[in-house]
Amino acid sequence: MAEGCMRGLRYGMVFFNLLFWLGGCGILGVGVWLSVTQGNFATLSSSLPSLSAANLLIVVGTIIMVIGCLGCVGAVKESRPLLLSFFILLLLIFFLEILSITLFFVYQDQIDHYAQRDLKRGLQLFGTEGNVGLTNAWMIVQTDFRCCGVTNHTDWFDVYNASRVPDSCCLEYSDNCGLENPGTWWTAPCYERVKDWLQENLVALWIFALCTALTQILGLVFSMTMFCHAVKVETFYA
Repeated sequence: MAEGCMRGLRYGMVFFNLLFWLGGCGILGVGVWLSVTQGNFATLSSSLPSLSAANLLIVVGTIIMVIGCLGCVGAVKESRPLLLSFFILLLLIFFLEILSITLFFVYQDQIDHYAQRDLKRGLQLFGTEGNVGLTNAWMIVQTDFRCCGVTNHTDWFDVYNASRVPDSCCLEYSDNCGLENPGTWWTAPCYERVKDWLQENLVALWIFALCTALTQILGLVFSMTMFCHAVKVETFYA
Protein backbone atom coordinates (compact mmCIF):
# COMPACT_ATOMS: atom_id res chain seq x y z
CA MET A 1 0.00 0.00 0.00
CA ALA A 2 2.77 2.41 1.01
CA GLU A 3 4.74 1.48 -2.10
CA GLY A 4 1.72 2.24 -4.28
CA CYS A 5 1.28 5.61 -2.61
CA MET A 6 4.93 6.48 -3.20
CA ARG A 7 4.70 5.39 -6.83
CA GLY A 8 1.69 7.67 -7.27
CA LEU A 9 3.56 10.47 -5.52
CA ARG A 10 6.57 9.97 -7.81
CA TYR A 11 4.40 10.08 -10.92
CA GLY A 12 2.65 13.18 -9.57
CA MET A 13 6.01 14.81 -8.87
CA VAL A 14 7.26 14.01 -12.37
CA PHE A 15 4.06 15.33 -13.97
CA PHE A 16 4.13 18.46 -11.80
CA ASN A 17 7.74 19.25 -12.68
CA LEU A 18 7.22 18.42 -16.34
CA LEU A 19 4.47 21.07 -16.45
CA PHE A 20 6.77 23.37 -14.48
CA TRP A 21 9.56 22.83 -17.01
CA LEU A 22 7.26 23.27 -20.00
CA GLY A 23 5.97 26.50 -18.45
CA GLY A 24 9.55 27.70 -18.15
CA CYS A 25 10.18 26.79 -21.80
CA GLY A 26 7.12 28.80 -22.81
CA ILE A 27 8.17 31.86 -20.80
CA LEU A 28 11.72 31.63 -22.16
CA GLY A 29 10.38 31.30 -25.70
CA VAL A 30 8.19 34.40 -25.33
CA GLY A 31 11.15 36.31 -23.91
CA VAL A 32 13.41 35.33 -26.81
CA TRP A 33 10.65 36.17 -29.30
CA LEU A 34 10.18 39.60 -27.72
CA SER A 35 13.93 40.17 -27.73
CA VAL A 36 14.21 39.29 -31.42
CA THR A 37 11.04 40.89 -32.80
CA GLN A 38 10.56 43.76 -30.37
CA GLY A 39 14.19 44.57 -29.64
CA ASN A 40 13.52 48.29 -29.87
CA PHE A 41 11.00 48.13 -27.03
CA ALA A 42 13.07 48.28 -23.86
CA THR A 43 12.65 49.73 -20.39
CA LEU A 44 11.43 53.13 -19.23
CA SER A 45 14.10 53.22 -16.53
CA SER A 46 17.32 55.13 -17.10
CA SER A 47 19.17 53.51 -14.18
CA LEU A 48 18.17 49.94 -15.15
CA PRO A 49 18.41 49.83 -18.95
CA SER A 50 18.54 46.01 -19.02
CA LEU A 51 15.27 45.69 -17.07
CA SER A 52 13.11 45.03 -20.12
CA ALA A 53 10.13 42.69 -20.43
CA ALA A 54 12.13 40.40 -22.76
CA ASN A 55 15.10 40.10 -20.40
CA LEU A 56 12.88 39.50 -17.38
CA LEU A 57 11.00 36.72 -19.17
CA ILE A 58 14.26 35.12 -20.32
CA VAL A 59 15.69 35.11 -16.78
CA VAL A 60 12.46 33.85 -15.16
CA GLY A 61 11.95 31.19 -17.84
CA THR A 62 15.51 29.91 -17.44
CA ILE A 63 15.22 29.69 -13.64
CA ILE A 64 11.90 27.81 -13.89
CA MET A 65 13.36 25.40 -16.46
CA VAL A 66 16.37 24.62 -14.27
CA ILE A 67 14.24 24.06 -11.15
CA GLY A 68 11.71 21.96 -13.08
CA CYS A 69 14.50 19.83 -14.54
CA LEU A 70 16.02 19.24 -11.08
CA GLY A 71 12.67 18.17 -9.66
CA CYS A 72 11.76 15.95 -12.60
CA VAL A 73 15.08 14.08 -12.72
CA GLY A 74 15.18 13.89 -8.93
CA ALA A 75 11.70 12.32 -8.84
CA VAL A 76 12.46 9.77 -11.59
CA LYS A 77 15.74 8.66 -10.00
CA GLU A 78 14.58 9.31 -6.43
CA SER A 79 17.88 11.14 -6.02
CA ARG A 80 18.24 12.71 -2.59
CA PRO A 81 20.72 15.42 -3.69
CA LEU A 82 18.50 16.51 -6.59
CA LEU A 83 15.31 16.44 -4.53
CA LEU A 84 16.98 18.41 -1.75
CA SER A 85 18.40 20.92 -4.26
CA PHE A 86 14.93 21.35 -5.78
CA PHE A 87 13.40 21.87 -2.32
CA ILE A 88 16.03 24.43 -1.23
CA LEU A 89 15.85 26.43 -4.48
CA LEU A 90 12.04 26.50 -4.47
CA LEU A 91 11.95 27.43 -0.77
CA LEU A 92 14.48 30.22 -1.35
CA ILE A 93 12.42 31.64 -4.22
CA PHE A 94 9.24 31.39 -2.12
CA PHE A 95 10.83 33.33 0.76
CA LEU A 96 12.26 35.93 -1.63
CA GLU A 97 8.79 36.48 -3.10
CA ILE A 98 7.27 36.95 0.36
CA LEU A 99 10.11 39.31 1.33
CA SER A 100 9.70 41.34 -1.87
CA ILE A 101 5.94 41.72 -1.38
CA THR A 102 6.40 42.69 2.28
CA LEU A 103 9.09 45.28 1.48
CA PHE A 104 6.95 46.67 -1.34
CA PHE A 105 4.01 47.38 1.00
CA VAL A 106 6.23 48.68 3.83
CA TYR A 107 8.21 51.06 1.61
CA GLN A 108 5.52 51.82 -0.96
CA ASP A 109 5.81 55.61 -0.60
CA GLN A 110 9.59 55.53 -0.97
CA ILE A 111 9.32 53.21 -3.99
CA ASP A 112 6.78 55.57 -5.59
CA HIS A 113 9.08 58.54 -5.04
CA TYR A 114 12.14 56.74 -6.41
CA ALA A 115 10.26 55.34 -9.42
CA GLN A 116 8.88 58.74 -10.40
CA ARG A 117 12.28 60.39 -10.02
CA ASP A 118 13.96 57.68 -12.10
CA LEU A 119 11.30 57.87 -14.82
CA LYS A 120 11.65 61.66 -15.01
CA ARG A 121 15.40 61.24 -15.35
CA GLY A 122 14.76 58.80 -18.17
CA LEU A 123 12.73 61.43 -20.04
CA GLN A 124 15.97 63.30 -20.67
CA LEU A 125 17.13 60.39 -22.86
CA PHE A 126 13.99 60.47 -25.01
CA GLY A 127 14.84 60.73 -28.71
CA THR A 128 18.60 60.66 -28.11
CA GLU A 129 21.06 58.44 -29.96
CA GLY A 130 21.33 54.92 -28.59
CA ASN A 131 18.02 55.13 -26.69
CA VAL A 132 15.58 53.93 -29.34
CA GLY A 133 14.14 51.39 -26.91
CA LEU A 134 13.34 53.92 -24.22
CA THR A 135 11.90 56.31 -26.82
CA ASN A 136 9.61 53.64 -28.29
CA ALA A 137 8.57 52.51 -24.81
CA TRP A 138 7.41 56.01 -23.86
CA MET A 139 5.57 56.42 -27.16
CA ILE A 140 3.71 53.14 -26.65
CA VAL A 141 2.83 53.86 -23.01
CA GLN A 142 1.54 57.36 -23.73
CA THR A 143 -0.49 56.18 -26.71
CA ASP A 144 -2.00 53.12 -25.02
CA PHE A 145 -2.74 54.73 -21.65
CA ARG A 146 -3.73 58.11 -23.12
CA CYS A 147 -1.39 59.99 -20.82
CA CYS A 148 1.51 62.40 -21.01
CA GLY A 149 4.64 62.61 -18.87
CA VAL A 150 5.35 60.95 -15.54
CA THR A 151 3.38 63.18 -13.15
CA ASN A 152 2.23 65.85 -15.61
CA HIS A 153 2.53 66.77 -19.28
CA THR A 154 4.77 69.65 -18.19
CA ASP A 155 7.49 67.07 -17.39
CA TRP A 156 8.35 67.27 -21.10
CA PHE A 157 8.92 71.02 -20.98
CA ASP A 158 12.23 70.45 -19.17
CA VAL A 159 13.26 67.92 -21.82
CA TYR A 160 12.62 70.20 -24.78
CA ASN A 161 13.29 73.48 -22.95
CA ALA A 162 10.06 74.64 -24.53
CA SER A 163 6.28 74.27 -24.17
CA ARG A 164 6.02 71.12 -26.27
CA VAL A 165 5.49 67.38 -25.84
CA PRO A 166 6.09 64.26 -27.96
CA ASP A 167 3.53 63.61 -30.67
CA SER A 168 2.41 60.48 -28.77
CA CYS A 169 0.81 62.85 -26.20
CA CYS A 170 -1.66 64.21 -28.74
CA LEU A 171 -5.39 63.43 -28.59
CA GLU A 172 -5.25 62.91 -32.36
CA TYR A 173 -1.83 61.90 -33.61
CA SER A 174 -0.20 63.87 -36.41
CA ASP A 175 3.33 64.98 -37.20
CA ASN A 176 4.50 67.81 -34.92
CA CYS A 177 1.16 67.91 -33.10
CA GLY A 178 3.17 68.21 -29.88
CA LEU A 179 3.95 71.78 -30.87
CA GLU A 180 0.31 72.79 -30.98
CA ASN A 181 -2.12 74.06 -28.34
CA PRO A 182 -1.96 72.21 -24.97
CA GLY A 183 -5.69 71.62 -25.34
CA THR A 184 -4.86 68.98 -27.97
CA TRP A 185 -2.66 66.94 -25.61
CA TRP A 186 -3.38 64.21 -23.08
CA THR A 187 -2.93 65.70 -19.61
CA ALA A 188 -3.32 62.63 -17.38
CA PRO A 189 -0.04 61.51 -15.68
CA CYS A 190 1.24 58.18 -16.98
CA TYR A 191 2.45 57.02 -13.57
CA GLU A 192 -1.03 57.32 -12.07
CA ARG A 193 -2.67 55.83 -15.15
CA VAL A 194 -0.51 52.70 -14.91
CA LYS A 195 -1.19 52.45 -11.16
CA ASP A 196 -4.94 52.76 -11.82
CA TRP A 197 -4.70 49.99 -14.42
CA LEU A 198 -2.97 47.74 -11.89
CA GLN A 199 -5.66 48.53 -9.31
CA GLU A 200 -8.39 47.62 -11.81
CA ASN A 201 -6.69 44.27 -12.42
CA LEU A 202 -5.79 43.67 -8.77
CA VAL A 203 -8.09 40.65 -8.41
CA ALA A 204 -6.49 38.91 -11.39
CA LEU A 205 -3.02 39.71 -10.03
CA TRP A 206 -3.87 38.27 -6.60
CA ILE A 207 -5.37 35.13 -8.16
CA PHE A 208 -2.18 34.66 -10.18
CA ALA A 209 -0.06 35.21 -7.04
CA LEU A 210 -2.12 32.71 -5.00
CA CYS A 211 -1.97 30.08 -7.76
CA THR A 212 1.78 30.56 -7.98
CA ALA A 213 2.17 30.23 -4.20
CA LEU A 214 -0.03 27.10 -4.12
CA THR A 215 2.00 25.52 -6.92
CA GLN A 216 5.24 26.22 -5.07
CA ILE A 217 3.87 24.83 -1.78
CA LEU A 218 2.77 21.63 -3.54
CA GLY A 219 6.23 21.32 -5.06
CA LEU A 220 7.83 21.74 -1.63
CA VAL A 221 5.54 19.13 -0.06
CA PHE A 222 6.04 16.59 -2.88
CA SER A 223 9.82 16.97 -2.94
CA MET A 224 10.30 16.77 0.82
CA THR A 225 7.97 13.74 1.10
CA MET A 226 9.96 11.93 -1.61
CA PHE A 227 13.25 12.98 -0.01
CA CYS A 228 12.19 11.57 3.37
CA HIS A 229 11.04 8.35 1.70
CA ALA A 230 14.38 8.00 -0.08
CA VAL A 231 16.21 8.47 3.22
CA LYS A 232 14.06 5.79 4.92
CA VAL A 233 14.61 3.33 2.06
CA GLU A 234 18.37 3.87 2.13
CA THR A 235 18.43 3.48 5.91
CA PHE A 236 16.32 0.31 5.72
CA TYR A 237 18.63 -1.35 3.19
CA ALA A 238 21.82 -0.09 4.84
